[in-house]
Amino acid sequence: MVRCIPTLLVLLLLALTSAAEGAGLVLDAPLEYQVMQRTSKSVGPVVVSGRIADREIGRFEIECRVIADAKAGPWRGIPITGGAAGFRGQLEVPAGGWYRLEVKAVADGKVIAESVVEHVGVGEVFVVAGQSNSANHGQEKQTTKTGKVTAFDGKRWQLANDPQPGASGGGGSFMPPLGDAIAERYGVPVGFVACGIGASSVREWLPKGMRFPNPPTIESRVQKSADGQWECKGQAFEMFTGRMSQLGPRGFRAVLWHQGESDANQRDATRTLPGKLYREYLEKLIRDSRKQIAWEAPWFVAQVSYHVPGDEASPDIRSAQASLWKDGIALEGPDSDALKSEWRERDGKGVHFSGPGLRQHASRWFEKISPWLDGLLEK
Repeated sequence: MVRCIPTLLVLLLLALTSAAEGAGLVLDAPLEYQVMQRTSKSVGPVVVSGRIADREIGRFEIECRVIADAKAGPWRGIPITGGAAGFRGQLEVPAGGWYRLEVKAVADGKVIAESVVEHVGVGEVFVVAGQSNSANHGQEKQTTKTGKVTAFDGKRWQLANDPQPGASGGGGSFMPPLGDAIAERYGVPVGFVACGIGASSVREWLPKGMRFPNPPTIESRVQKSADGQWECKGQAFEMFTGRMSQLGPRGFRAVLWHQGESDANQRDATRTLPGKLYREYLEKLIRDSRKQIAWEAPWFVAQVSYHVPGDEASPDIRSAQASLWKDGIALEGPDSDALKSEWRERDGKGVHFSGPGLRQHASRWFEKISPWLDGLLEK
């Protein structure tokens, strides 16, 4: 038995050496569990980018193959750009997933480096922003039942089991059940980029330096200027547009905006935002974010102003939100103010959603998104 130990050590060292050589191709995209936005009902581009480590690089080519349901497709060379050891290219892949993607670098007919991503999808991607009910403040954590719903926090993708990475709070959200509904309806994986910040006013989401007469209830993301006006520090805008930009041009289907409670009916009335200004600021956020990411991303804007029983809606804020649909600046989102009683936490006494309320909230979003998506996919 003792005599076997040196042999085992040699085999282990050989295995480690082989693994290290195979790891010479480092992929920046796609990442594990990444969902790429499809461009039609049937296909979408998968961006393949990365670098070859620990090698003096000459001329090389990148080849990829997609494995679906244990059936391997052909190796395909992809046109690449880049310099030195870096590369970037893309290949068209049928809508669906999960796929296994194998990538290899070839020089002089020999494989010089290779890598594998076990779960890659081509489907639907949504960016979710707003305040607590767009984030992780629900009473019960939700999980994906299909295993086809993932989330991105700006660094990595993972299965979208609550709490959603990248958003505030440690509780539940509407994203897992919404993603499951979309995945089941359309037969593709679904990705979410959750950016919500609990208790945030629309004023806190504006670009840096944007000014307004009165502060929101929470002042951590705003500051007072010398003339007595207030201005946004811009952190939320930078985070929000930064994550959208990471997805690339047309790299997601739409923004789902769910916010308004922290601008409606504040205890200090000077911090309540008039509907006219809410409309102005949200339109500014929509237009400036589109400019920042360099494409006209669609937005859904929900009806949101509910606090607690007895303070269930702000007609002023609701009218401002609806005016954006009527003027073609945004698409109509769900009316979450209508979700009361058992749909709210603490036996209907709270502002956040109960477990059943989160699932109902997801259903209301699906009712708005699916007819619109059907229309796009028919083109």
